[in-house]
Amino acid sequence: MKIVLPSFAERLQPLRKAKKVTQRQMAELLDCTEQHYQKIEYGKVNAPATTVIFLADYFGVTTDYLLGRE
Repeated sequence: MKIVLPSFAERLQPLRKAKKVTQRQMAELLDCTEQHYQKIEYGKVNAPATTVIFLADYFGVTTDYLLGRE
C-alpha cells in the first residue's frame, strides 16, 4: 500500500490565494524573483528550511502541514 502525502506546492498555493496575495507579493516578501517564487509554488525547486519556516509563520500553519506531514 502506497501512502501519498500532499506536496508542499499543493499546500502553498491555496494558502496564498486564501490570503489574497499575489505571486509577485510573495516574491517580494521572500526577497526573490517572481519566477523563482513560481518555481517554489509549482514544486520545481525546493525551498530552503528558513523559507519554509517563514511561510509557515506567515500563513499561520505548521511546517509539518506545509510539508504534508501533519
